Amino acid sequence: MIALLLTKRIVILFLYILMGFALVRLRLLKAEDSKPLSVIALYLIMPSVIINAFQIDFTPELASGLLLSLGLAIAVHIVLIGGVAALGRACRLSPVERASVIYSNAGNLVIPIVAAIFGNEWVVYSSTFVCVQQVLLWSHGRALISGQKQFRLVGLLTNVNMIAVGVGLLLFLLRIQLPGMALEVLGSLSAMVAPLCMLVTGMLIGGTVLRRVLLQKRLYFIAALRLVAFPLVILLLMKASGVTAAHPEGDTIVLIALLATITPSASTITQMAQIYDADAQYAGSINVITTLLCIVTMPVMVALYQM
Repeated sequence: MIALLLTKRIVILFLYILMGFALVRLRLLKAEDSKPLSVIALYLIMPSVIINAFQIDFTPELASGLLLSLGLAIAVHIVLIGGVAALGRACRLSPVERASVIYSNAGNLVIPIVAAIFGNEWVVYSSTFVCVQQVLLWSHGRALISGQKQFRLVGLLTNVNMIAVGVGLLLFLLRIQLPGMALEVLGSLSAMVAPLCMLVTGMLIGGTVLRRVLLQKRLYFIAALRLVAFPLVILLLMKASGVTAAHPEGDTIVLIALLATITPSASTITQMAQIYDADAQYAGSINVITTLLCIVTMPVMVALYQM
């Protein structure tokens, strides 16, 4: 059941990519016309997703589940960042490659899957992972892509996505529900995240020679790291740790964290690379290859977890 829904959702995302690709190939738009869409996705759509996810009722069981989800998200990113740092020099990974291996497409792919499989009340656990990822993306990830090694706390805290995390968490802890009209707006914007991000990726690929992209052997090596090598390590660590016993719904919460880990490379990397002029077409190529291959790898990883 989960494998089937995963495959269906991934195919839908790939169709969005094909639509963006067609817009450029039919000369209706140029590849560089996707830059305004990247700005909209990063600075409007993602904050809406984050705030909307925290608009749920507070319960002690939910709070403990969120702590487990938070711990899992932090642990996963420690493994990914540490592992990529160790492999970086040996494998000569570029900044775009490092970011693409570390950061997954959890926001675009996992939130719809979790809602479809488990129900909307479980989305908050995937959103916890996304929030941790957003913090790291806009600090560590941005430093990788932009080449700005100096960490600026003020820049991180004033980032619109970080503000969204703070606002969403504050509303949740204070048990404040937004008015119905505001929730409807946030919900509508949140629903745009997957189509918009995938259209941008497709438009960027439309500006390249597709055959040349598919024949780049390096892409398959990066995809293997993102979809197979690191997910297997994290899967084994999750199984060995016995962390599912930490919560009555621990098995499902851990599965949601695993789903967020095994997705393709983050489309945000493509948009960020575009904004900072850091080889956005190559970042988009990685996103397309990993999205295509995860049709096979994600169901396999879920099956291994459920064994």
